[in-house]
Formats: sequence, structure tokens, C-alpha cells
Amino acid sequence: MIITRTPYRVSFFGGGTDYPEWYKDNGGSVLSTCIPHYCYLSGRVLPPFFNHRHRIVWSQVEKPNHIDEIQHPAVREALKWLKINSGMEINHHGDLPARSGLGSSSSFAVGLLNMLYNLQGKEVTKKGLAEAAIHLESNLLKENVGIQDQIITTYGGLNRTDINKDGSYEVMPIQLNSSRQKEFESRILLFYTGVSRTASDIAKEKIKSIPHKTRELSLIQSLVEEAVNIIT
Repeated sequence: MIITRTPYRVSFFGGGTDYPEWYKDNGGSVLSTCIPHYCYLSGRVLPPFFNHRHRIVWSQVEKPNHIDEIQHPAVREALKWLKINSGMEINHHGDLPARSGLGSSSSFAVGLLNMLYNLQGKEVTKKGLAEAAIHLESNLLKENVGIQDQIITTYGGLNRTDINKDGSYEVMPIQLNSSRQKEFESRILLFYTGVSRTASDIAKEKIKSIPHKTRELSLIQSLVEEAVNIIT
């Protein structure tokens, strides 16, 4: 059995510049961090002694016999894409509710792919894992997502991520001494409001507005440099 633990993320500055509709013309930049709350996924090959071929446990308990019958879209498409033919048992546990605005869907995608690659005995780099999660969410699931969440939850830590026009990126860890880190963390408060929303639905409208928000997004992008200079 393989168990993965993938952090959730908080994005401070640069959100919106990680959408292809923006960075393909302007590049992108985000300042973000991961927090000590996690998405846990366990997976194993299911022995062939049950009345079902797969068992997928999330907010539902699924016991399908064929991959195409799996209701969880990320699990279904990942198994198909990686050509996993054996029966699978996959269990999800999260420290936070879904749709809480902290990149939980990307944490799930990264953790799921990390687990499946390890079950197949494949070594994968952080870069390869992030790019696989981007492909899963953007191309296979057709979600309206940027690329910062997959990168952030794969690499972890407090980072500045610069995105090039071709979609390549550079992750630059922000180095803070212990006293500065304590000072920074003591000024951060994060509250759970109980409000949930589907990020893809909101992003769809945001993406539509990008051609009309050039000035705003340029300013948002420039704040990343300013913020890094302040906290360091």
C-alpha cells in the first residue's frame, strides 16, 4: 500500500497570472506557500476475491467493476491515462472540506498521481509530477484552472514561481531566517468561513474577463516582486 500526504496551499500575490490565457502573452508570477493541512490518499492493488473490481472511497463509496463506471472524475481519468489495468482500492482523507479555496482539487490530483506512479514502481521528479497534474486537470478533466496550484502543492514551502510564456516555470524558494519567519507567521490569520464554491465555475468567468483586465493583472503580477522584497 502506498500512502501520500499532499499539502494545501495559500496564494498571497499573483493569482490570475497563472492562467494560460494570461501567461502565454505576458508571463506570470505568484507568491505562495503550503500550510500544515493535508490531503491523504492511500492506494493498493485490490486482490481479485471481491464482488467488485475497484473500491474508491471519498465523499462516496464506489464499488465499480469497470474504470469507466468510476464516478470520481480525477480517479477515473488518471487510471485510464496511466493504463492501470489491475483492480484498485483508493481511499481519500482530507484535513479540510472540499471546495474551501485552498487548492484541494490540485492537492488531490498531485497526491493521486504520486501514489499511482509509486504503485507502478516509477520514479517521478517534482517537475514531472506537477506537469502530470496540470495535464490531468487541464487537458483530461477540462477544468478551468491555472497552473500554480499543481506546482505549489508538489514543491511545498514558501516560493515565488515565475511562469514563462511557453508554460515552463521556475520555482524559487523564499529563504527567511527563523526570527523573520516567526514575525511573518505571527501576522497571518486564516479563517474557515463555512462557505464552499467550485473553483472551476468561478475561474470560467475570471478567464473570460482576462482580455479586459490587462491593467489590473499587470499590477497584480508586479506585486509579487514588491512582496518578496518586503518579506525578505
